[in-house]
Formats: sequence, structure tokens, C-alpha cells
Amino acid sequence: MQAVEFKVTIPGFILARSLGRFSDLFVYGGPSGVRLVDRPVPAVPGDDWVRIDVLMCGICGSDLGNVSFKSSPAMEPFGSFPAVLGHEILGRVAEVGSGVSRVEVGQRVVVDPMLHCEARGWEEESWCPSCTAGRHSTCEQSGDEGPLPVAPDGLAPGLTIGYHRDLPGGWGEQLIAHKRQVFPVPDGVPDRIAVLAEPFSIGVHAVLRSGGLQSPGPILVIGSGTIAFATIWSLRALGYCGHLVAQAKRPHEVALARALGADEVVTPGDEARQALIDSGASAYMPVVGDEVYAGGGFSLVFDCVGSRSSMMQSLRYASARGRVALLGCAGQLRKLDLTFLWAKELRVQGYVGYGAEEWRGRRPHTFEVTLERMAAELASGSAALGGLVTHVFPLAQYRDALRAAYDHRRSKAVKVVLEPHGRPPGPRGLRRRTAG
Repeated sequence: MQAVEFKVTIPGFILARSLGRFSDLFVYGGPSGVRLVDRPVPAVPGDDWVRIDVLMCGICGSDLGNVSFKSSPAMEPFGSFPAVLGHEILGRVAEVGSGVSRVEVGQRVVVDPMLHCEARGWEEESWCPSCTAGRHSTCEQSGDEGPLPVAPDGLAPGLTIGYHRDLPGGWGEQLIAHKRQVFPVPDGVPDRIAVLAEPFSIGVHAVLRSGGLQSPGPILVIGSGTIAFATIWSLRALGYCGHLVAQAKRPHEVALARALGADEVVTPGDEARQALIDSGASAYMPVVGDEVYAGGGFSLVFDCVGSRSSMMQSLRYASARGRVALLGCAGQLRKLDLTFLWAKELRVQGYVGYGAEEWRGRRPHTFEVTLERMAAELASGSAALGGLVTHVFPLAQYRDALRAAYDHRRSKAVKVVLEPHGRPPGPRGLRRRTAG
């Protein structure tokens, strides 16, 4: 099968970090560690596994950070390479093992890419505390080899399909997944929305776990990427009725934030400051440094960027005893001033992935909640979710896809996806479809 593979090497790291700033060739071109390869079709390793033909797979900000070697190296032990990238997966079931009953051949499914101890081959008595509690996104055995017989030495280390040597991701024509990882897509949810289930589940997970639905408000969401839009949508889709302010940069992002449920959308700088003042905050100017605030503020801030500037803003804009929910993949943030963390008695909590949720008296998986709410919204006639997938490329044009995702200011991309079984390229060698 054809697949886009990423190989981590020291020369690749040096080229990407030094010459990558001058040419994207050194990030995802010929000299890089990213290339289209032929790989064997992965074998189904047991009765509880499923083979899937990939229909679509998104390009995520974490993919861009890893390919460019800009992500923190702290998570390196929890992946294994070379790996077929892609973890925002929509597919169609091609084969099921005898122990699989939730899905059947021919069904469309989305894939939870994070591996549970059971998927690694461990018996229940050997599951880690996180997996036992239904919170496998923080699996405590992901840095170790597992006993699953996919290779002579068992399963390689790795937390996530798409960053795993033995379990190829969705930037390829086929993959395999454990029955715990696959969720049927309702008939009323089209492919271009279903492929958003993974990133939108991150927003759903953060909203449910942060207590966002019970927040007295107002709430601020910082960011103009898919995770920020997922958070805005999740707050409204799950029932938050308070005042919701979004911060976005470009006109098409402002329009999307409004369509997804934001009451007010501000741009960084003066507009964002005015929204804070309108909440009842007073501004003060220290002898040295930036303006600071007291009173008012946002009871909950979702930082969906994870940069130094977004974290600084989150801490300054949160109300006294407020909360900051960190969804952006923050890494090494230099010269981050934490004064307001203690001066306002703030609580900062990071969120990753998905798992068992407490929802309406049930304990469903996050993906199930997300798909349920997507189907309900579409049934109501809402078209808000239809504007998020802006670019679709066949697998062979992965470099064009990465270019659009990296240079989203120019391309106006929100979510870029690859279509491994897509039609051949047109006469100009580029097939790009934009949402109408």
C-alpha cells in the first residue's frame, strides 16, 4: 500500500531546524524525513482487531510540529519511528476479527488513535491505572513494548496511531485498529464532517472535564485553529448558555467562530483588551512591563494555542480564582511570567485526547458524544460544521497539502485533509477542493 512515512534522524533534525526556515524542501521535501513509500498491508494481529480502508485523514498541528522538529522532545519516548503519520482518521471497515461485534464490513468508522493497555496486548490485571479508569489518553505503559504479536519483539512503544512504527496512521491506504478504537459514523454525518470527530472530541473532552458547562461566565476561547473552533462548538453543542467570547485573527476565522456559537469575536490586541474591560476589569500600568488588570475577567479561559503570548494572555485575562484550560500543545515556553498564577489563585489544567465521559447519566466514550451531537446539529438544519474542511488532497500530493496547512495565512486553510483513495490528480497535477 502507499503511505506517507516520517523517519526521525539526526541529519533530518539538523536540516529541518537550520535550513527549513529558508525552504520547505528541508521540512517535507526530498531531503526531509517525509516521503511517499510502499509498505506492506498491515496484518490483523488478533480476533479483536479491524482492518480499515482510509477515506480521509486530517493534518493536525502536532503533525506539523513533529515534521518540522519544532515540538518539545519530551514526548519522544512515547512514539516510535519510522511511522506512517495521521491520527484524524475516517475510514470504511474492510475486515473484522471474530471478536468484533460493534462494527461490520462496509461501515464508515472514525478511529480513536490513542492506545489502551488492552490494545497493547495486556490482560486486564496488567492494565495501568489510567486505562483502568477509562482515561487511556494518559496510558502509563505507552513508553514500553507491549506483548501484542505484531512483530517478533511484540508491539513497539507509542501512545498514538500515527506516531507508531508498528501501527500505521491515516496518511496511508489502510490501517488496523483494536475494537476499542473504532466508532460507527451515523448515516446523516457526511465524510467532511465525520473526519473532524477526533479533533472535535478534544474540545468535547476539555469542556466536559473542565466544568465549562457549569462556568458562571464569561468564557474566553483563544485561538483560530481547529481545536479552538472545536471548543467553541463543544460549549454550545453540550449546552453552555453563558456569554462566550472567541479570539481569532482573520476575517474567515471570525466568521467561523460566530457560526459555531461565539457571542462575540475579537482580534488580538485592542479588541481583546476592550472585551476584558467590558467584563468589569480595571487596567493598571506598572513602572516596568505590560499593562495588568484586576477585577472582572473571564471565569474560564481555553488556551487553544499554547504559545508564550497566549499563556501570558490567559493568566492576565482570567478572573480571580478563575481557570485556564490548556489545549494547545505547549512545550518549552521561555520567559513565561507566572505571577498571576499565584496572585489571582488561578487553576491551570491541561487536557489531551478523550476517554470515558460523564454525560447525561451515562459513561460514553468522547467520540460517541461528539458523533451524537454532530448528528443532532445536522438534523436540525445547521450548516456551521460544513465550513471547516477547506482543502482536500490525494495522497500523492501530500507536499501540497502540507504547504497549505503550514502557510494557512495565505491558503486560508482551516482543516486540510488527505484522501488516500481519492481520484488521480487533474491535468495540472493539483486537485484542491474548497468547501462551498
